[in-house]
Amino acid sequence: MVDVSTSAKPTPEARRQQILDAACDIVRRSGFHGASMAEIAKAAGLSVGQIYRYFENKEAMVAAIVAQDLAEMREKFAELESRPGTLLDAMLEHIDDAVCKCYDPRRAPLVLEVMAEASRNPKVAAIVRAADEQERLLARSMLERSRKPEWSDEEFAARTEMIGAMFDGLVMRSVNHPDQDRQAIAQTMKAVLTCLLG
Repeated sequence: MVDVSTSAKPTPEARRQQILDAACDIVRRSGFHGASMAEIAKAAGLSVGQIYRYFENKEAMVAAIVAQDLAEMREKFAELESRPGTLLDAMLEHIDDAVCKCYDPRRAPLVLEVMAEASRNPKVAAIVRAADEQERLLARSMLERSRKPEWSDEEFAARTEMIGAMFDGLVMRSVNHPDQDRQAIAQTMKAVLTCLLG
């Protein structure tokens, strides 16, 4: 058993993550407006003053959560691009994991709560839209490998947008229909991706 009295003090990054984890849990349970700084501090085992040392407000926490999601996406895109064979082959190989992530019961409530807040809070909307722009640029850069010469810029943009819409839509479907056969969804997604990129 670790002796807490002699254990190393958490790094600032570890402390930030501790706060973000607590904030995510509270937002999932109580929604964005129901997540008070006092409640987040209590869940993180810290004082409200300590929370404000790391985050100016809840919007700053949303920005950090969105940045983490974007960093994870960059890592996944880099992994897909590094694989041998066509990009479509790499995507099809990972589709089962991607569908499972969309149906993760811990992820969907958080994503939908942030999107709902973005619809009424201009600061959160700006954060979400900036992240979406970066996500689309990453996706378009990656999908350029699969682009057909006959596709206009508009058609290529529409195809990449449809791919994003499918995955975003699955997050909502995971709330509306959580017991859907994920394997069947993955198989259908493979067929649709092959149609869009093959």
